[in-house]
Amino acid sequence: MTVIDIPGSKSVTARALFLAAAADGITTLVRPLRSDDTEGFSEGLSSLGYEVAQEADRWHIGGRPAGPATTEADIYCRDGATTARFLPTLAAAAAAGTYRFDASAQMRRRPLAPLTEALRTLGVELHHEAAEGHHPLRSVAAGIKGGALTLDAGQSSQYLTALLMLGPLTAEGLRITVTDLVSAPYIEITLAMMRSFGVEVTRSGHDSNVFTVPPGGYRATTYTVEPDASTASYFFAAAALTGHEVTVRGLGTDALQGDLRFVDVLGRMGADVRTTADSTTVRSGGELSGLTVNMRDISDTMPTLAALAPFASGPVRIEDVGNTRVKECDRLEACAENLRRMGITVDTGPDWIEIHPGAPRPTEIATHGDHRIVMSFAVACLRVPGITYDDPGCVRKTFPQFHEAFADFTDLTNR
Repeated sequence: MTVIDIPGSKSVTARALFLAAAADGITTLVRPLRSDDTEGFSEGLSSLGYEVAQEADRWHIGGRPAGPATTEADIYCRDGATTARFLPTLAAAAAAGTYRFDASAQMRRRPLAPLTEALRTLGVELHHEAAEGHHPLRSVAAGIKGGALTLDAGQSSQYLTALLMLGPLTAEGLRITVTDLVSAPYIEITLAMMRSFGVEVTRSGHDSNVFTVPPGGYRATTYTVEPDASTASYFFAAAALTGHEVTVRGLGTDALQGDLRFVDVLGRMGADVRTTADSTTVRSGGELSGLTVNMRDISDTMPTLAALAPFASGPVRIEDVGNTRVKECDRLEACAENLRRMGITVDTGPDWIEIHPGAPRPTEIATHGDHRIVMSFAVACLRVPGITYDDPGCVRKTFPQFHEAFADFTDLTNR
């Protein structure tokens, strides 16, 4: 059995940075993810005047319930969607200030409109300087009273997460009615983390789609960041493909992240999955069956399954993943493109992809600058020597040491 340690969750680290900045007191984050995305978020907080002190495995954030210490700042969000969506929301709660946010060309292409329209509904003065609904964005803050709003989070659950975390910073709280929601488990992460920082959100309405967030702010705490379940999916998939066994520590029965449910997909394909209080283990004889699976709630692991799919005994059809078309790239099309270049038959639709069994041949993977495309197709490399990438370094977004860690893992399983 191979036991591995996965870096901290990007999603949890980003939320923790927002909540810590908004809390009353100094928060310590234990084992946060250190990557391009989280460093960009931390840098943005510093530009807004928050105190951030980084040690090797602990970050200390001085919270400011009243908002940023500076009344004017120019923030570059890099490639980070959480940075580009969460920081403008945090700054909008300031009593006074003018803040400009911009991002990479890749992030500029990603949508922002549902969030900025919701903030405008709450009275925030926002201006998109180029394409409407995209970065760059200028915000003039004057505090937020709060109130009721309606939100479509069908493209990204991050819109809802940003507004939920904003709620306690408003004068009267928020009542958010959600008409559509993708990646719902990420909202459960948000609610659980807000609870850890002293805020309880209540849900009501049809399908519990109405979220009521009280005012009153957050309290500082010490918060341990759990390992990244999306990153763990590559190692779980590798074990299932090669007939080995891998255990990931820190992702057990109480894990916050819905992407851990990827192991249930592997279980349906024939792998043996065991979850304890503090770890998850996947083992396999290397024989995997095809299946049809809805991955709406765990769509960040769609590319992992797509790269694994050609080695199954039957077709693998992945449904309800239309939102993957507006990630770092059009991930659905990127997976289809690369699999076809490997000689695999692939069919696609607006929100689905079906991959047929085959004998993949080596090719250069077109990454489109997307870290998840690189890490997913690393799984296929275990059966197809000679695969290369046009941009292997884009893994720095979430796991700068991925290639070394995956090579070490491969060496261990081959012993």
